Amino acid sequence: MGKHVLLIEDEPNIIEAIRFILSRDGWQVDTHSEGTTAFQRVAALAPDIVILDVMLPGRSGFDILRDIRADAALAALPVLMLTAKGQVKDREMAERMGVSRFMAKPFSNTEVLASVRDLAGG
Repeated sequence: MGKHVLLIEDEPNIIEAIRFILSRDGWQVDTHSEGTTAFQRVAALAPDIVILDVMLPGRSGFDILRDIRADAALAALPVLMLTAKGQVKDREMAERMGVSRFMAKPFSNTEVLASVRDLAGG
């Protein structure tokens, strides 16, 4: 498995923090911050892992996750979902839709790195 992550997030501070910790660990990190075009970006880049925020401009992370899981070429793609809303119903909905892992903000850098490594099978 490669080490290419697509981070779909619209908060600049979170983008920089995640990009920093993953890049330092040897990951290639691409970012995207618009919900309406996020699925096209996933399909075009075919990353090894997607880190997906729930609340994005234009379209929710749940909609994007649904599109990923419905696409035969991307259905098995590991998706780590991030949310500022750590409610149980959000976690349950993400799990029903096939999310690989769910993490509430604020999260620790160690937690993100460990989850990405785990989802990549390393």
